[in-house]
Amino acid sequence: MASRALDLSNASWRKSSYSNGTGGDCVEVADGLPGVVPVRDSKDPQGPALVFSAARWSSFVSALKGDA
Repeated sequence: MASRALDLSNASWRKSSYSNGTGGDCVEVADGLPGVVPVRDSKDPQGPALVFSAARWSSFVSALKGDA
């Protein structure tokens, strides 16, 4: 599968609702990108992001919630 760069410079990131204010292990996801869900480490916002298909991300979240 070919890889293509995704411009996330204007992405709207939101931190996990499970994050706390003490700098713990946190993830952020970007909303509003058709068909994909970028995920990054909130402690390293300039670092790399993993990009998942929306369907795969939905399956992952459902499995975490015990819905799958």
